[in-house]
Amino acid sequence: MQLADEWTEYVAATGIKPQAKNYRRAIHLVCRYVDQALGPRAAQASLADPDLFDVLLKWEMSLPEGYAEGSTRPSLMASSLRVLIIRRDDHPDRPVAAVLARLARGPALLGSGEKTERDEFSRQDKRALVRAAWKSAHATRKRLEDGWALAGQGRHPGQGSWMSIPDLLWGLAHEEIAVTDFRQFMPPSRQWPQELQEAVAGPDKVPHSGTARVQLARWLLAQLYPATLDLHAFRVLLMDATGHTSEEVAGFGEADVEFLPKGVRLTLLKNRAERLRHRAFRDQPPTDTPAPEGDGGGQLTVNWPRREASEVVRQLLDLTARVRAKAPHITDTLFVSAAVHPNYTTVFDQWSPGSPGVRFPDWLAAVDVTVQGDPHIGRMRKSVKVEKAILTEGRIAAAADDHTEETFASHYAQGTTLRILSGQTIATAQQHWFDKALDRVDGPTVVAGAEDIAQGLLEGSGLSAKEAEGIMTGQLDMGVSHCKNPYQSPFSRPGQLCAVAPLRCLECRNAWILPTNLPQLLLFKAHLERLRTLLTPQAFTRLWGQSWVNLTTVLDDRTPEELAQARKHIEAGQAELDLPLAAHTEFDA
Repeated sequence: MQLADEWTEYVAATGIKPQAKNYRRAIHLVCRYVDQALGPRAAQASLADPDLFDVLLKWEMSLPEGYAEGSTRPSLMASSLRVLIIRRDDHPDRPVAAVLARLARGPALLGSGEKTERDEFSRQDKRALVRAAWKSAHATRKRLEDGWALAGQGRHPGQGSWMSIPDLLWGLAHEEIAVTDFRQFMPPSRQWPQELQEAVAGPDKVPHSGTARVQLARWLLAQLYPATLDLHAFRVLLMDATGHTSEEVAGFGEADVEFLPKGVRLTLLKNRAERLRHRAFRDQPPTDTPAPEGDGGGQLTVNWPRREASEVVRQLLDLTARVRAKAPHITDTLFVSAAVHPNYTTVFDQWSPGSPGVRFPDWLAAVDVTVQGDPHIGRMRKSVKVEKAILTEGRIAAAADDHTEETFASHYAQGTTLRILSGQTIATAQQHWFDKALDRVDGPTVVAGAEDIAQGLLEGSGLSAKEAEGIMTGQLDMGVSHCKNPYQSPFSRPGQLCAVAPLRCLECRNAWILPTNLPQLLLFKAHLERLRTLLTPQAFTRLWGQSWVNLTTVLDDRTPEELAQARKHIEAGQAELDLPLAAHTEFDA
């Protein structure tokens, strides 16, 4: 009880949440050990008793026996107990034996163990996660729209039927009935119509009679309000769009959102670091077209990259509006959901992604995504950090923009991708200086990623501020790429405007290919494919071989979704390819 009192006061004073369970676990372990060591005398054990010294000492030394070799848990349990004893000793009116206080304040007896850092998601797994998250978000939105539309067709079950889904939805939507009414008015599940039985059927396709009413209430409520499992998709999308931690993207409320003409500004709180940040995330100008079949209906933004934080926040605000209206006391998060407890109580509260059955691995199973390694949401953060490190060419200062460089080096720079790329970077540097010695003409620089990341790469790549701004605003768009300086072309004399753009941009070291160039690249590929049918293989290879190889390399690295979106722009007449007349007549020579 002495340790428990210190624990409750410590948790209340510090506001720690997930870490609180470590102190509770330490108390449980030490009390169980004292029970075994002292037997009947354990009931009189007290921190004021110096005879407890040997027991606590042996307990601490025995901790590694219950964990795997190299585990960090024994040291964590020992330090947690020491914190509580020190806190009690700091109060003059709470006696603690001097020998126990010296033990708690003395050096640690156990090593800290070896912590295995989680690796980032592979590029393929991350794409699958983001794709599944968008699909899940659209499916949730459509389900709620259909649910409220169906509720609009119903009436009070007392006037209609307690066996009618529209009537039950109407009653819940208008708060004319409560979940507790299901026990009184709903007959046994074996008398239900087929559509009700299918709504609550288990894997064996048979509703469980003991919990059928609760399961039906949960299913009906999920047709009107988002459930905990639905919100995992938005956490994935926000982490992908912002690059911030799970704690931060799930910890801002409606008052912390400010929509900008070209994006959104969010106020993000990181409890562990006690840092409050105001971050703006830029968007590309939206282009709305009808959503493809099976994508949830409505309007779909076809501009890429599909990593626009403002769009995710708008959908999340809209999706949780009704739940937040029923839980006005929750102002520090948009992640709120509706749930039905086993005692037939309806609860509108902030989501609890750590509860059994609704954890992140459960969401992965629900959306049919399998990832290699540990299915932990923290790996998404590492994946985004690795992307930023790659696009900023390994500049730690640019990649560690929301924590210290030491944290990045110790926590994020250990991923498999960066270790592999470090070797590739050395090889690339060697090849660069070899080509420079031979005066070779390098190919274009390809930038893949969100607009804000692309801009950071441009500004940190040695370009002048004017050149970077010109590329980002499209002032240096040459057709199939952007050019950092069209007056310093390797194909023309210095000071003269490049005479071969855009035909030779794919062979030029001044060219920068951004995600927005993808439609023009597809059009240029169609042009080269036409030339391949008109020229002999020898002539085509001599004239266009290097451009063709570079072009196919760039396109092969794009995802099917990006290529599909680019073709939508072409079909909508939003992309054109302007080529000189000579490009259409050279095959006559």
